[in-house]
Amino acid sequence: MGVEVIGQQAFAGRWAVGRVMTDLGGGPDGRFTGTALFEPRGPSCLTYLEEGQLVLGEVPPMAASRRYIWTFSARRVAVSFGDGRPFHSFQLGVSGAGSDHLCGEDLYRVSYDFEAWPVWSVQWHVTGPRKNYAMLTHYARC
Repeated sequence: MGVEVIGQQAFAGRWAVGRVMTDLGGGPDGRFTGTALFEPRGPSCLTYLEEGQLVLGEVPPMAASRRYIWTFSARRVAVSFGDGRPFHSFQLGVSGAGSDHLCGEDLYRVSYDFEAWPVWSVQWHVTGPRKNYAMLTHYARC
């Protein structure tokens, strides 16, 4: 069954998260392991809360978290930061590029992959005067 058929409820619940960050500018690489919880927030929204351990280079692991709001429409998901500011969007259930996000002069490009659903991934390429890295995150049900 495709994600576009089951929609918002397909994401609800807890997911194991694994992320690899590759610094393309010569800085330290990183990795994150933890969980993401998608909780209902009204009829067309889920709150995304991610918590886990982040390791950057040789630095000891540190606690890390992030929060987003996913708003579902007929065929798109709009992702906002926890405070409601727009971040990016993507087509529900379709693997491929989402919308770009410009943060100052740094450009964030995202691509979603749902081909192995319910295992899925998100890849970011970030370039600009302050940032140059790639980040790949894998999700699987806990």
